[in-house]
Amino acid sequence: MIKKFNLLFVCSLLFFSVKAQMPNTLSAADKVFGLSKFWQEVNYNFIFLHKVDRKMWDSTYKKMITDVQRTKNDYEYYREMQKFCALLKDGHTNVYFPKGIEQMNTMFGDYRLFIENIDDRAIIVRTNLSKKNEIPVGSEIIEVNGKSTQKYIDEAVAPYISSSTDYVLKDMCISGLLRGMEGDRYHIKIKKPGGKVAAFTLTHRATEEKEVYPDFEPARKLLDFSWQQNQVAYMALNSFGDKKIDSLFIEKLPELYKARGLIIDLRYNGGGNTEVGTAILKYLTNDTILFGSKSRSRMHIPSYKAWGKFMEIPDTTGNAWAKKAWLSYNDSYYYDFEYSADTFKLDAKRIVVPTVILTGHNTASAAEDFLIYADNQKHMKKMGANTFGSTGQPFMFGLPGGGSARICTKQDTYPDGREFVGYGIKPDMEVKPTLNDYIQKTDPVMAKAIDYLEQQLK
Repeated sequence: MIKKFNLLFVCSLLFFSVKAQMPNTLSAADKVFGLSKFWQEVNYNFIFLHKVDRKMWDSTYKKMITDVQRTKNDYEYYREMQKFCALLKDGHTNVYFPKGIEQMNTMFGDYRLFIENIDDRAIIVRTNLSKKNEIPVGSEIIEVNGKSTQKYIDEAVAPYISSSTDYVLKDMCISGLLRGMEGDRYHIKIKKPGGKVAAFTLTHRATEEKEVYPDFEPARKLLDFSWQQNQVAYMALNSFGDKKIDSLFIEKLPELYKARGLIIDLRYNGGGNTEVGTAILKYLTNDTILFGSKSRSRMHIPSYKAWGKFMEIPDTTGNAWAKKAWLSYNDSYYYDFEYSADTFKLDAKRIVVPTVILTGHNTASAAEDFLIYADNQKHMKKMGANTFGSTGQPFMFGLPGGGSARICTKQDTYPDGREFVGYGIKPDMEVKPTLNDYIQKTDPVMAKAIDYLEQQLK
């Protein structure tokens, strides 16, 4: 019993010695200033403020004035800031740690675990090679620190993550389920594919073993191209963040002109520049006019806000000035950016064939803009899962101690006003991969797309 006590005591000392090394540079005034700056900029700039419970938001801010001063180090402070930010539920509004504070996710010394959301379960999809038999791929994490995985996520993970959609939040919670600082310890239970339950105690520290199982997939190319059966061309557009993809696409045109059907894969396209995507899309339609998203931002005129304090809703009826004042006082006065469709000339031959666009939870931002432009193309069908559901123009600024934040200042919608931020763009045909698909390394979305095009080309 004494030996066990000593072992626990030594482990505790090691754990707390790691925590003691955390940077602790922020004064109480710094912490309150950073919190107040974020709160202020949200109130002034956040485009979705109308969706926030203002009483909750302000009362939380008031409580956090005390809470942030009690944090023991910079890490704890920034965690509180992330928790505050997560209340806004926006994927383009975030708080970031300063350099030097980096959380660990997959490494636990002798163990290395990669976790993904598969069938709404926390599934281990990769381990370090030496542990592949001890922790088989496909094992499910069913308990963390004495709580069911879902309860642990609800209490200790989800409150710190900013997301516009529930399903992306779930993805991020599961992939970062065991995220923490070096020295953080987790007691987990897993259920192996055969049903056997095993328990592990894991502590974050660097894993020296380099080999993982299964091995990492090769890095995705900016543009990937291949031929499928029946002259169906497959083209993965994996980012609109590098304009080079437009040149790569032009190089493939001679081959693409031979296609009877086309699959465009946007499942791993996290966005970039909208114009990069539309430069490709114009080759895939006979139209010379493309309709993109409409945008708006908040407008703040202090005098109107001052006048609006004395306005009631009945005062706004038939009175444009009173309405503007009332909206300003209630932080709901918007500036609609000038909207016009994109008109272009293209002398080159078009590729207008039955087309399937593959989408997923990682299809985001400028890739979602691509889908809005393609929305009225009758020869195109979306297939897969809902998109990320977040875009906009973030306002970025620094926080005390070297951290930073960003706040979304622009709302984008379909041309007719339909919202996709917070909902995602829905596919025309939903296809959900299963755990068995992952283990068997099959791609049911791709298979469904090929089958659909075969039917169209008969």
